[in-house]
Amino acid sequence: MTNSVRSRTGTDTAGERSRPGPPHRTPTPSGRTGGPGGHRSRTWSSAGAFAVFVLPTLTLFTAMVLAPILWTLYTGMTDERATRPETSFVALDNYGFLLGDEEFRHSMWNTVVITVIVVLLTNLLGLAIALLLRRQGRLYSLLRGVFFTPVILSAVVVSVIGRSILADDGLLNSTLVSMGVASPPGWLTDPSYAIYSVSGIMVWQMLGFAVVVYLAGLAGIPAELEEAASLDGAGPWQQFRAITWPMLASALTINTVMLMISTFKVYDQIAVLTNGGPGTNGTATVAFEVIRTAFSEQRPGLASAMAGIMLVVVAAASVTTLKLLQRREVDL
Repeated sequence: MTNSVRSRTGTDTAGERSRPGPPHRTPTPSGRTGGPGGHRSRTWSSAGAFAVFVLPTLTLFTAMVLAPILWTLYTGMTDERATRPETSFVALDNYGFLLGDEEFRHSMWNTVVITVIVVLLTNLLGLAIALLLRRQGRLYSLLRGVFFTPVILSAVVVSVIGRSILADDGLLNSTLVSMGVASPPGWLTDPSYAIYSVSGIMVWQMLGFAVVVYLAGLAGIPAELEEAASLDGAGPWQQFRAITWPMLASALTINTVMLMISTFKVYDQIAVLTNGGPGTNGTATVAFEVIRTAFSEQRPGLASAMAGIMLVVVAAASVTTLKLLQRREVDL
């Protein structure tokens, strides 16, 4: 009886012991058994994901960004002109000419001056206004919208409004004359004021962006920190210096880098407000010189060399600034 039960269960009969079992396969980390078929399946799955998600973006980036940059750098090493079909490869001659050209160096200096003014003033005023508008209420919401309005307008529209205010017979000078000022300054026609007037118009347009970024940074500061500082007897200035300012490091980084890139390639405001003047290149920037050289003088080769130099300068300045500012960021 016992032997028959054992035979039916098949646990220790000789026939069952001699029967070979199924081959053992080592489970993979994902729970599937390994083998050539599973490996091929995972390979095709990875290739399909790359083709669907990465390849279109990479193709678009190459066609819209990388290829134009490489073509611009190549064109900058030629003497291409729109008025003649022959084009010769001149290597780095255009770059050497620009580094020794007084007009180009002056336009580079104007670009640096405008960039420094816009970055410093926009950050300073944006932070001050954000601290005032961080409260809740309809009035503060309305004021936030008012400050952000110039950001959504085009640079041409903002420049036309600025020119109507700062022109020799504009709103500002008319007000000064009515107040008894006999000879008001030429805000856009006097070389002593023009570059600062242009910078002021740009600060006005970009101020709303800086305010929004700083407001977002202020909203991310834990209220417990400020409450604890108040309980410890810290005043407003001490709280700003020890809590608010360190916590706004990431907002400062975003504003500084974005403002720097936007100001370095400024063209619209210069063209509308001063057209590069007053005088000879009084407010001309590198971007303005690139457009004028390419289309007015019809020298795309030299203009591409200018754009290549501007690309290197902007990239180096942005990366350096980003690295320096990221060192003081606080990880929340």
